[in-house]
Amino acid sequence: MIEFSLLLGVLLLSWGLRTFDHVWLRKLGAVGFVCSTYLAGWFLTNLHAVGAAAAASWFLLPWVPLLTRVRHLQLPLEKELNECPPPRSDRFPLLGEFTRDIEAAGFNQVADVAWEWAPLRQFFRVFYREEDRQQAMICFYEQETAAFAFVALTSRTRDGRILRTWNCPFSDSLKNQPGLHLRRIPNAASFTDLEAGHRDLLRQEKVSVEDCVEETSATQIQGIESEAEQQVAHNLKLGLLKPGTEPGTFRYSRRGLLYLYRQSIIDMVRLS
Repeated sequence: MIEFSLLLGVLLLSWGLRTFDHVWLRKLGAVGFVCSTYLAGWFLTNLHAVGAAAAASWFLLPWVPLLTRVRHLQLPLEKELNECPPPRSDRFPLLGEFTRDIEAAGFNQVADVAWEWAPLRQFFRVFYREEDRQQAMICFYEQETAAFAFVALTSRTRDGRILRTWNCPFSDSLKNQPGLHLRRIPNAASFTDLEAGHRDLLRQEKVSVEDCVEETSATQIQGIESEAEQQVAHNLKLGLLKPGTEPGTFRYSRRGLLYLYRQSIIDMVRLS
């Protein structure tokens, strides 16, 4: 009875901590759930090893989608963006708000485009601001019942560098190719904060407006496609990807699955 009361107390305390907005209290609540799993295993068997194994099982959960879905996924080597209608408002209710914030900052909408191949869909609303040659994108990724969105600011230089600032909440699923300088601000409170972060990145890399390429709507779309192809080629060279069983496709290698698992654990700890 004492064991049950202790376990229930830890669970309730953990649940209570997870209701707070403070990041460290929420993380402490996540640690509490891991501890409660350890206690459950220990109390049921009277073996600390079983409790430790039960607690460690939390860190094995990312392998479930990796082994059941991701390792079978085959994607095309050459991807072409196509014009498309925006996602329905029930799927992406914040699209209008994001669009207004970006247009209020002086950007003009260029295109709505997407990559679509089952079971993935990546939608991009592309904007451009001529005065400082910056591109802004609203990105919306859908996979079956899961979806998430983020905003990215990009500057491309004459010497081939790509400088990007975004608030993508998740770690990269592939390694970035040489020449891409990425600043992640996952907790940016507004588009203004994202712009401030991008200005800092440009200052840090000593990039002026004159160093950036003037772009048209066509070159921007081509740039997105080319960047994706370069990233795939880079990861094929590193061994994280390998040719798929179907012609013109690629898939994750065992090394790539291990890389994805590592990224998943980083996200579990960071976002808990």
